[in-house]
Amino acid sequence: ASPRCGASLHEQNKVLRIELNANANCAWQIQRNTNQTIRLVFSHFKFAPSSSCEMENIKIYDGPSTNSPLLGQVCNDTDAVPVLQSSSNSLTFIITTSSVAFTRNFFVFYYYFSPETRPENCGGQLTGPNGTFTSPNYPAAYPEFTYCVWHIQTAKNSKIQLQFQDFFLELDKNCQFDFTAVYDGLTTNTGLIGKVCGLAQPKFESSSNVMTVVLFTDYANSYRGFSAQYTSVPLPGPVEPDTHLTCSSDSMKIVLSKSYLASLGYNETDLQLSDPSCSPVITNAVIFSFPLASCGTTKKDDGQSITYTNIISLSPTGNIITRQKSVRIIAKCKMENNSTLEVIYITTNNIIQNTTAVGRYNVSMSFYDSDSFSKPIHQSPYYVDLNQTLFAQVSLHSTDPNLLVFLDTCIASPQPDFGSLTYDLIRSGCNKDDTVVTYPPLEHYGRFKFNAFRFLQSSPSVYLQCDILICDSKNANSRCTKGCISRQKRAVSSYMWKTKTVVGPIRLKRNLRSADNSESLAKAHAEESPNPHQYSFYTLSFVVLISNIIIVVAVILKYHKRQAGYGYQEIPNS
Repeated sequence: ASPRCGASLHEQNKVLRIELNANANCAWQIQRNTNQTIRLVFSHFKFAPSSSCEMENIKIYDGPSTNSPLLGQVCNDTDAVPVLQSSSNSLTFIITTSSVAFTRNFFVFYYYFSPETRPENCGGQLTGPNGTFTSPNYPAAYPEFTYCVWHIQTAKNSKIQLQFQDFFLELDKNCQFDFTAVYDGLTTNTGLIGKVCGLAQPKFESSSNVMTVVLFTDYANSYRGFSAQYTSVPLPGPVEPDTHLTCSSDSMKIVLSKSYLASLGYNETDLQLSDPSCSPVITNAVIFSFPLASCGTTKKDDGQSITYTNIISLSPTGNIITRQKSVRIIAKCKMENNSTLEVIYITTNNIIQNTTAVGRYNVSMSFYDSDSFSKPIHQSPYYVDLNQTLFAQVSLHSTDPNLLVFLDTCIASPQPDFGSLTYDLIRSGCNKDDTVVTYPPLEHYGRFKFNAFRFLQSSPSVYLQCDILICDSKNANSRCTKGCISRQKRAVSSYMWKTKTVVGPIRLKRNLRSADNSESLAKAHAEESPNPHQYSFYTLSFVVLISNIIIVVAVILKYHKRQAGYGYQEIPNS
């Protein structure tokens, strides 16, 4: 038996039989001058009954002291046979007991080994629907100091049955010396199904399609080991729900197959929405299709997304009593902007569908010919005069009337990918250009105007990109109602649903340029650029038709800074 409380150990391998009473706090240090590592196993441990892991435990440290990294902990909750391995030639473990009067017993074994040496046929991955494996050297005696781990994984929706046809390990009432441990899962630190030794033919069954088998042997008394066979068994499962939910900016569509309803014991006459007056269309399936804000749909704003929920209730009709279970199918459309598309025109497809029932707000941007915003500009590129007033409108296409659109940030760039050279028109709801005028939020529209300009760096086009926030108009404290907020004051949570939309390119009317206008243009370029002959004067100005609808989860926007050497100059009409 080992010393009563703690020791410093230097042997190549050693068995420790430890017995402790109340209020113990004992440390064992294992260290040896070698380049090998340590394997430590607690093959039997008995703490005081009902003791918590805080009051009674074994802490194992990967090094010569308790200042070394914690490698693991053993306590009453440990659902495994702990086997730990050091990263170097030293380990420390401390056993702490509570004030409860009780005799605690621990059987601990360690040995030094070289990790690169392992017997053949020792562990591995088994992935077929069934298979066999044996202990090393079977049917000859298994080697000493053996630690093998087999991971078994079969098809989903199956479980594993493991049968040891032949099994002979050293016999001990607590299986302290040599043992096989079987785990319900892919790890060896939890889910112990059983631990076995001696002469037996044990059987084990997992709860799912994964199982782990461990063989541990000490330094003496080897026997022939085992031969095992596993098979996968299909798990009985409920009928797969044959339902389909589609969400869009405008509507929610729920499709239920008649066979699925029949499997629940119902037919198409037994179901209704939250609002019973909204009836389905019945073909070879049952189809509910309705605008988002109708048919009893509820709307919840959690500050990050808007969720529309409706419930289909299944209950038998015409009966006074029933013994059928009532069934509710809950359909949720979570509207977020989590993908990005760029369109070159107002899309004819107003519905962006996602089979995972995550909807996306459909947003587009276009130029208009006046501040009445009645006639959109359809040509692309959009040819304009310098300093011409441009009218831009962002439109949200949704049947929910209680939504508000807010123009958070609009930037310009000579490149459609909005690279390093950008210019702020609006930032965090604040106008950054003297010519920008934003109109008050109007339901599903965000509108602003500005005067056309061009970039002094030679480039033929200007593209416009806007970040739009979509808020619940019933929320008086939403970001959409706050107007201009400096970046320092803004909280991340103030973002709602952000979408990004792009329009472009805008180009200047080269053939309509007057001599005076050209002269002032050259003058402006000379003032801003160190080398007036370095660049050719391409026209570059703002944007037209919608590229693809861009919908992106909101994260805090980076500031777009102009690079040194680039400039922007507004040019007055001649």
